[in-house]
Amino acid sequence: MSDSSRLLRRYLDHCRFERGLSENTIAAYEHDLLRYFEFLEIDDLSPLEVDIRGLERFLALVSELGLSVRSQSRAVSVLRGFHAWLAGEQLRPSDPARLLETPRLIRSLPRTLTPPEMERLLEMPAAPAGTLQDWLARRDQALLEVAYGAGLRVSELCGLGFQNLLEEEGLLRIFGKGARERVVPLGDPGWAALCAYLDQARPRLAARSRCAERGRGAAWRIFLNHLGGQLTRMGFWKVLQKRLAAAGLAGGFHPHSLRHSFATHLLEGGASLRAVQEMLGHADIATTQIYTHVDREFLRAQYRLHHPRG
Repeated sequence: MSDSSRLLRRYLDHCRFERGLSENTIAAYEHDLLRYFEFLEIDDLSPLEVDIRGLERFLALVSELGLSVRSQSRAVSVLRGFHAWLAGEQLRPSDPARLLETPRLIRSLPRTLTPPEMERLLEMPAAPAGTLQDWLARRDQALLEVAYGAGLRVSELCGLGFQNLLEEEGLLRIFGKGARERVVPLGDPGWAALCAYLDQARPRLAARSRCAERGRGAAWRIFLNHLGGQLTRMGFWKVLQKRLAAAGLAGGFHPHSLRHSFATHLLEGGASLRAVQEMLGHADIATTQIYTHVDREFLRAQYRLHHPRG
């Protein structure tokens, strides 16, 4: 194993065990760092000796490859974290990445469904009782109600387990990015759909598992696929696309649109930004402020509609 590979393994272990980052985030870091190490190898450089000019040459290459500004910003963030760790471990005397500038990120406006569109999406077409279609419809109803009703990330939704349900309090206990814990309210329609699925559909789906390993892996998970295994993020994407098409809604929506809609509708209904931050699980309120443009548009529309001088 090369020196760079050993450093990479140590750093990823640090991210996993000390920083508590998710496996998805760690995989993204690994992807960016492998590209960085490949660049250093071409330049015959080591991470322990590269200077600010070398880092800037690498970022120029990333830009020339046509990566989005968001991906370039992530690359800067990854380099900063990695080199700060090298300096903190005293593997090199200084941290050149602290001098890097982050590309300006122009945040796109999140696409949301309107409340009437959400109502259409949440209306499940009837299926013959006791059939696989019936069980999947009940699952899909619960999936969409919980995704929208609690504003969960897709990974949080698919990883939801029985230990996360605080039904008597009407809350979900969620462990989000960086293993940060939060509790999120779920309204009566969400609980009704979830309980109907757990009582009438999930046991039937679980019984369809012909693979012992699949059954064990899904035993603690709430949402199952049609074979009795744990529903994956791709599985949820397929469910959403199917239900969007059935509701006659235009394309362009994705799983995160439900989370965007959750936050937007809360703000338009008068919720405070701080409350929405807590429910979304954002460590920094600046992340939540991407939604305030929607709130401002809503306020402008209400002003024009109701004010004598509007």
